[in-house]
Amino acid sequence: MAALSLGTPAIIRTKGRNGSMNEMGWRFFSGRRSRLRINAIAIGGTDEFPSFLPKEVHEIKDPFARALAQRIQRLPVQVEFSEGCIMSSCVKPLIQCQNNPVVLLHCFDSSCLEWRCALPLLEDAALETWAVDVLGWGFSDLESLPPCDAVSKRYHLYQLWKTHIRRPMILVGPSLGAAVAIDFAANFPEAVAKLILIDASVYAEGTGILTKLPKPLAFAGVSLLKSIPLRFYANLLAFDDISLSTCFDWTNIGRLHCLLPWWKAATVDYMLSGGYNVVDKIKQVKPKTLIIWGECDNIVSSKVAMRLHHELPHAIVRLIPDAGHLPHVEKPDAVAKLIAEFARSGSC
Repeated sequence: MAALSLGTPAIIRTKGRNGSMNEMGWRFFSGRRSRLRINAIAIGGTDEFPSFLPKEVHEIKDPFARALAQRIQRLPVQVEFSEGCIMSSCVKPLIQCQNNPVVLLHCFDSSCLEWRCALPLLEDAALETWAVDVLGWGFSDLESLPPCDAVSKRYHLYQLWKTHIRRPMILVGPSLGAAVAIDFAANFPEAVAKLILIDASVYAEGTGILTKLPKPLAFAGVSLLKSIPLRFYANLLAFDDISLSTCFDWTNIGRLHCLLPWWKAATVDYMLSGGYNVVDKIKQVKPKTLIIWGECDNIVSSKVAMRLHHELPHAIVRLIPDAGHLPHVEKPDAVAKLIAEFARSGSC
């Protein structure tokens, strides 16, 4: 098992607390970040969004979110628990290569728009990169109201992989997405070449007492979950240092999928089903694993990184200074650099 890396040169340190890119990042991405920014602004200004996205997408100001939203598409995924294909939302790669593709998951009740800044950097590093929406969240067409429990989410992801990706992947899971990734890797090891877990929320034992709520009360609670005040407060907790105007815009990005008509039913189904409980599966995970953690995470303590490192047989840890719970949003340059290096490395 690799040693825990704290305070070593492998940890990327940014300049200050404003999200600026560090010198190593500039060298790694060959100075092309500024061109990506210009391209994102140019593309994001066209307002040519997919018709299935909520109309509120036009109100988003973040140029990277606007650019990535324009790339979202729906692919057919056949599953046994639905009569027809589920048209499943994702961002497909701009490039294809011989190496293992990188597949990006997202956090609880979120979407592929989480990767608005980091995904272009991974593509700029010549990685074949997918960003997929977990069943029940994101922008898939769920008008038929398929089950959205953990087992259904796992099977849907497998069918998407089997139909469209078709090669062992480097699976990336942030926050609850790490539980999705661990659950998937433990059940379908042939599909996962490596794992990357970011500020992993993997030790909660499902949705707990929420499974016992009467349905009307569950629907009322879920309605609160998409409220702007609650989402705004969650962003203040998740990010180490952002302005109020940025926080408000990121709140709108984070709740955009909640405006789809089936979101509430899908979320209630997940909540009442018990959610994810992967505590007993962690030690079953065999692929080499990179654990990334924001040093200033106010939601999941960095002590969890040490516990994970101890329980995963082939893991290394890298910390992101001055970053909170979602370093791939807050410090995309540092996270993209770590993912790219790990994707290309032959060993831990």
